[in-house]
Amino acid sequence: MNRFLRTLGVLLLLAVCAPAFAAPGADVDLVKQRVAKVGVLRGEFNQDKQVAGFKNPLRSQGRFVLAQDRGVIWTTLKPFPSEVVVTRDRILSRQRDGSSRVELDGRQQPAMRSVNAIMFALMSGDAQALSAQFVVKVEALPDNGWRMQLTPRSAMLAKVFSALSLSGDRYVREVQITEANQDVTRIHFAALSETPAQLSADEGRRFE
Repeated sequence: MNRFLRTLGVLLLLAVCAPAFAAPGADVDLVKQRVAKVGVLRGEFNQDKQVAGFKNPLRSQGRFVLAQDRGVIWTTLKPFPSEVVVTRDRILSRQRDGSSRVELDGRQQPAMRSVNAIMFALMSGDAQALSAQFVVKVEALPDNGWRMQLTPRSAMLAKVFSALSLSGDRYVREVQITEANQDVTRIHFAALSETPAQLSADEGRRFE
């Protein structure tokens, strides 16, 4: 299974287990003030997954499109071309050459609908949304930078995650997910752009 789909599976479990509680405060407000609110954000990613007991990490890289009103297109270019599209109602995984396709329908798995919001929160630095599932601690950094440390609120979440952290400035630059088994995924975002502000015709079709 695509590594990104595995990460989504962990996030789906988070969505199912998360308590309906939010505690916005001064720290959360700092991040809200510094992170850009954009309709469409494009960029590149490098992802390393360090599996406990293995010397070398699993590496992948590619590009993404985050559209606030549609979802996320996550296109892996290396080591194997593939694409995952996350919308409000489904997760679609496919090979770029069209040779295979896996679709998970949110109408059959209602909890999946929460994955969209969690993905947006991680990629857009939505501290208030993340505070529904985690205790959030924020550190202000120079040049309008920030770092968030996230600790699971519930014992059930703690069985999945040890900790999460995000850092950035106007945008989220890095996400680190430490699972309870000590596997660590680091995602670094680069070449981020808010333009063009609308999806292209091709990007729009890929959400369909």
